[in-house]
Amino acid sequence: MDRSPSTERAGDARIVAPFAAGARSARLPFVAQLMDAGGVVDIIPVETVETDPSGALRVAGRGTAFGAVARWMPVAVDEATHRWDVDLEVTCHATATTPAGVVIALWLDPTDDPGWLIPGLFYGENRPAECRRRFPRFAPATPADDLAADAWSFRSDRAATPAVTAADGIVGATLATRETGALGPNGIGFAALPGATEIGLTFPFREEPVVYDGFERARPAEVRLHAWQPAERASIAFRAYLHGPGRHAFGAVQRDLHAWLAADAPLAPWVDVATAARLAAHGLVRWHYRPDHGVIHETAAFERGSDGTATEPGDRAAMHVGWVSGAPAAYALLAHGTRTGDAAARDAGRKVLGAIAANRAPCGTFWGQWTAASGWGKGWTPGEDRLHARTIGEATLFMLRALSRVALEDRDAAAWRTAVAANLAFVAERQRGDGAIPSQWHGRTGTVESWAGSAGLAWVPALVEGAAAFGEPGLLDGARRAGRFYARHVDDAFLSGAPEDVDLAPTSEDGHVAVMAYVALAEAEPVADGRAAWVDLARRSADWMLTFRYAYNVAFEPATLLGRYDYRSRGADQASPANQHLHAYGLIALPEMVRLARLTGDPWYLERTRENLACFRQFIARDDGDFNARRGMAPERYYQTNCFGPKGSIGGLSHAWCLGHVLYACDAAADLPELAGPSEEAAT
Repeated sequence: MDRSPSTERAGDARIVAPFAAGARSARLPFVAQLMDAGGVVDIIPVETVETDPSGALRVAGRGTAFGAVARWMPVAVDEATHRWDVDLEVTCHATATTPAGVVIALWLDPTDDPGWLIPGLFYGENRPAECRRRFPRFAPATPADDLAADAWSFRSDRAATPAVTAADGIVGATLATRETGALGPNGIGFAALPGATEIGLTFPFREEPVVYDGFERARPAEVRLHAWQPAERASIAFRAYLHGPGRHAFGAVQRDLHAWLAADAPLAPWVDVATAARLAAHGLVRWHYRPDHGVIHETAAFERGSDGTATEPGDRAAMHVGWVSGAPAAYALLAHGTRTGDAAARDAGRKVLGAIAANRAPCGTFWGQWTAASGWGKGWTPGEDRLHARTIGEATLFMLRALSRVALEDRDAAAWRTAVAANLAFVAERQRGDGAIPSQWHGRTGTVESWAGSAGLAWVPALVEGAAAFGEPGLLDGARRAGRFYARHVDDAFLSGAPEDVDLAPTSEDGHVAVMAYVALAEAEPVADGRAAWVDLARRSADWMLTFRYAYNVAFEPATLLGRYDYRSRGADQASPANQHLHAYGLIALPEMVRLARLTGDPWYLERTRENLACFRQFIARDDGDFNARRGMAPERYYQTNCFGPKGSIGGLSHAWCLGHVLYACDAAADLPELAGPSEEAAT
């Protein structure tokens, strides 16, 4: 938002809360501010502040063309988190129609490290300087980087929870709203001002200084305005919090906001768990599996001619060994086929796992990807023959799990065990003394080429489960050293580097990886104190991961596809600040999230996991023609905001990993009775 040049105001107030270390406060620089596309139209200063017996504040003032009264009502959250429910009434005193939006703000002291958080959208600096992918970054703007700025404003539907948080080292503050309000779609933002750290809400939204729509070129700012009529009044509701300055202080706020937003955001899965599993298995085998090469094609276009067997534009004849295809989907087919007697699913899973195991790189690990054009080789990570830790680690983990689904004397078991052992040995040999695991290496020479980010966490569950499967306690020691090393990333609330396609951006997938890692370490730890430490890391990893999970149902225009199908976004994860669309990858950590709820005795984790499972039992095609797809198909992308495509649309491709994760999660849910609940009732 375009700020006025000075942090000195004619009148302001302090919002004060008691803490154990003494009272702490944030500054209310004005009751409200009115802005148009060019800047400030009117400032409503704080002229009166009254406190009633309940402790509520009545803050009022009048500018040149507008007046406002705000009632700040305190509500207890916990001893370290204080909330105000705010009702703001703005009145237009102008004599003619006045286009303007309302801005409210809180100011903390200036700081070099405000720790910005907009859930799912902005994390601290957001884009590290060394990250190759370009998307909004907190830094002074430069001619070479028009996606960097020290002040940003966004539309609320970009955020998993429409809230903005900052801290000044003494106190933290959060402002939160709903997606839409009396003046239209709402907005959120922040700014590092010369004399203050500002968080703000805008009604309606402003996207400034530029718009990021998923592509690496800035778009012109978008400013929505309301046409105020003389004597018009509007009521605006929002929430404000004061809390501790730590990176994880938002956890209590997040729970409180989820209760508020989810209360009127019902779930509506289309099918029950068993039906979703059958559809996903059918879709994988029918549209993605290619027995001639023993691979699962990563995408299949919805629009297909005749019987659908011919290759169509949009079909991606490629398979990563982990991450967006490969071993996780193959394991899901094997597990489902074994459980249900579906021989086609079981045999497809076996053949894909066998192809991955038989085609290792010269360095000893799996290759990253198979393509029809080039055969086995690297994946999308830039660099000659460069392999990615998360992709290979995930393939190793799910091939290891596949071993538990077959007998020791099974014809495939020996090859799978050999492949898994080679991958584990490679990582064990290259793990640094401080516990770090390479994030990238050369597939032919095995030379380590990067240690950046926290992708090495993907190897922790593989090392833990490998130690048990192979009777090698040294692998468990390596997992513990890695867990301790990457704990600093959890402490900093900035995990990055897990997906190959966004480099060092923070992503929801980094959160999924961390939860899987620390739950595995907690369950493998026999000493109570040690287990408690791992559980705490798992809990904080989950809290960070859940900042990406939508707490509300986005409002879609009825004419859009998502609107017509009444899509419910609650429970979906934002992919990342770089890839602002909803996706299903969180299902890979579904079993660990349920087990975390057991380890902590905290039903919050179970509730958020039920939402996740319910959400992605939507948009799995029940019959040919369902949302223009073929039976058993599922899209990767749901466009809940202005990014990559029009809000309310979906990506027109079925993705193998989406079906694989739905199948994996639904199959796992059969052994997790806690997941039964109201969200399991399919919609009619």
